[in-house]
Amino acid sequence: MIQKNTIEAVIFDWAGTVVDFGSWAPTSVFVEAFKKAYDFDVSLAEARVPMGLGKWDHIKTLGQLESVDKRWQKQFNQAMVDSDVDTIYNTFMPLQKQKVSQYADLIPGALETINKLREEGIKIGSCTGYPREVMDILIPEAARKGYKPDSIVACDDLKAGARPGPWMALQNVINLGVTSVSRCVKVDDSSPGITEGLNAGMWTVGLTLSGNEAGFTLDEYQQASESLKEERRQLAADKLLSAGAHYVVDTIEHLPAVLNDIQSKLVTGTKP
Repeated sequence: MIQKNTIEAVIFDWAGTVVDFGSWAPTSVFVEAFKKAYDFDVSLAEARVPMGLGKWDHIKTLGQLESVDKRWQKQFNQAMVDSDVDTIYNTFMPLQKQKVSQYADLIPGALETINKLREEGIKIGSCTGYPREVMDILIPEAARKGYKPDSIVACDDLKAGARPGPWMALQNVINLGVTSVSRCVKVDDSSPGITEGLNAGMWTVGLTLSGNEAGFTLDEYQQASESLKEERRQLAADKLLSAGAHYVVDTIEHLPAVLNDIQSKLVTGTKP
């Protein structure tokens, strides 16, 4: 049982963490946007590499991947420039807004876990790589399914910027009236999201199987063999732990046990 007044807030990512098992809404649309804007092919695996960044930064970073850059230069005789990123982003945004509501289903165990935290007096924050205009569509869809975090910060809400900087996480601290960042936990399925939490001075928990790194659909996850799950779990855990995650678990459903451990450390005065 999580004691009250120890962990003050848990700050969740959105896609791959609380909604959209496998983080499919953004990745599939990145592939479509590159194709529609420039008749250029990127793979889902490539599209997943920069996940967690704001979407403009994601597109730019994707274009800088060695494999993508090599094909881009072959097709266009020059490296991708910011005006190309703008064009792809402007293609991406309406596609993302059309499709994000299709991926608003909560990850199994999410609502039960969040309700348990609320019963313990823990505040629920959130931040995302989605810009506000996408969140304006996703927020009511998630609310209809029962998810209403106490604070929501989008990647373009703040002048300071987004991940991997600490600013969205810290804006949640302000919004929620948290007294100490060391009593906050950042939960994310991507390396930039883990770095964000660390930069904000928080405990960090990486999710290995519900998010971007494993890339399962919910059906694939439920039907996967234990050996396949373990293979993808290890690959995801390696990336998240390398980013500095204090803990890794499979999905949000497994979060309470980790919070109990964090709580026991806080009681003894241990900080992240």
